[in-house]
Amino acid sequence: MILSLLINDEDAVSIEKYALSKKISVSELVRNVIMERMEDESDLRAYEKAVKEYRKNSIVYSLDEVEREL
Repeated sequence: MILSLLINDEDAVSIEKYALSKKISVSELVRNVIMERMEDESDLRAYEKAVKEYRKNSIVYSLDEVEREL
């Protein structure tokens, strides 16, 4: 798949220099940044869901209690 991105010349030069400093292509840099952002947002949704569930039922167990149960 090919994606196009319109950016100004100044940003393009900065992005190219950054990619070069990391020894990766601009395509790889953009892909990595997008994938990291998607993962961060997924992690945040999972965290928010866990906090919501914890607030509904805030029973906690110590490591010793869990080990005894297992």
